Amino acid sequence: MQNLNTYNNFYFVGIGGIGMSALARYFHAAGKNVLGYDKTETKLTTELQKEGISISFEDVVNEKINELNNENTLVIYTPAIKVLGILDYFNQNGFEVLKRAKVLGLITENTECISVAGTHGKTTTSSLVAHLCKVANLPFSGFLGGIAENYKSNFIYNGTEISVLEADEYDRSFLNLSPDWAIVTSIDADHLDIYGDTETIEQGFRDFADLVPENDQLFVRKGVKIGRPCKTYAVNEEADFYSDNLRIEGEKMFFDFNYDGKIEEFSWEIPGIHNVENATAAIAVLHSLGADFETIRNGISTFKGIKRRYTKHSFANGKIYVDDYAHHPTELNAVIGSIRTFNPGKRLLVVFQPHLFSRTRDFAEGFAESLDAADELLLLDIYPARELQKDFEGITSDWLLEKVKIEKKEVCSLSQAFEKIKEKDFDILLTVGAGNIDTLYDPIMNWLGDK
Repeated sequence: MQNLNTYNNFYFVGIGGIGMSALARYFHAAGKNVLGYDKTETKLTTELQKEGISISFEDVVNEKINELNNENTLVIYTPAIKVLGILDYFNQNGFEVLKRAKVLGLITENTECISVAGTHGKTTTSSLVAHLCKVANLPFSGFLGGIAENYKSNFIYNGTEISVLEADEYDRSFLNLSPDWAIVTSIDADHLDIYGDTETIEQGFRDFADLVPENDQLFVRKGVKIGRPCKTYAVNEEADFYSDNLRIEGEKMFFDFNYDGKIEEFSWEIPGIHNVENATAAIAVLHSLGADFETIRNGISTFKGIKRRYTKHSFANGKIYVDDYAHHPTELNAVIGSIRTFNPGKRLLVVFQPHLFSRTRDFAEGFAESLDAADELLLLDIYPARELQKDFEGITSDWLLEKVKIEKKEVCSLSQAFEKIKEKDFDILLTVGAGNIDTLYDPIMNWLGDK
């Protein structure tokens, strides 16, 4: 296989995915001819087109594809795409065709790579590491799994010597990487359609950790068993690096970062105890890279967070609206727990959209227990993504709702949800899930802003 630099054209099959689009932006920033296909138009594909990337939404071999030479074109695809005529064409006509994870792996081989892995927290943590690198003016490219509010993008470019990225455990993609530095935030059972059982996914993370060459360049949440020496981090308990003395003053969260018997104070506007944990890992890595604390403090205080990661809004009428991507019981516990901790006595309405029939089936009891922490629940229909309902007979939102113990609960469709929300009595509204529940965000913001 040729070096990536020898390709002039990069065609992305599934270019609208969050990981794929970051990679597309990387090659576009490098001056390459980037084009691609996706099934549907989204805000993200529209942004890519505005940046000068050509995108087709029809599964046909069009004129632009016919113009591509198989010797200087690399085709990159996402494993979420199973069958596609365009992909068949490239495979049958001698093009180099690689998974996104393999291409990311090739980039990390030739850069000093900082990877963030974990079943929860990796998007916020990797985005914060990238933001701190930008504030420190390090020569890096950041490939993010969400839209960073500071940059309105999932890609941050400041050079090519360092790569910062989210290490995705799905399909064992992270084993393609060559991390010089790594963070492991958590290991919970997830993606059981790929791994089968908890032990296998834990082994996958151990295999990833073994890719990191030095023990003092591997940072692991205290309590996570990774099977090799590492640096530990935590919140409200001692570790190699830990934060404590958390407090809220006005709209700001303050905390103390402890290391080597010393303390540095930080403040930012990102709520949630779990986010302080993410910050602790990011600060530890940047400190270990040699960044001074004044620079790190500036980066922490200016970080605006990730779209749909505890995105919080307060309104003049006293209402609070939180939107979050959580789609696993542990993540639900974190976001609901943080809302409850810092807003005691407030009436909480949760609107939750389960993601995948298999995940709903595998973690039904955990989801029910998490959702019991709401005062009222609107449970949307399950978002199928890559799965088919016929393969999961009996796994429905009605089935899940029966397991939830609170009295005020009901199932409704996404199309009904906004009107239902407007009828409810709440102090805090949480919309949560990884599917297309994000389409409620703008209508809710406009409605609450007008009240």
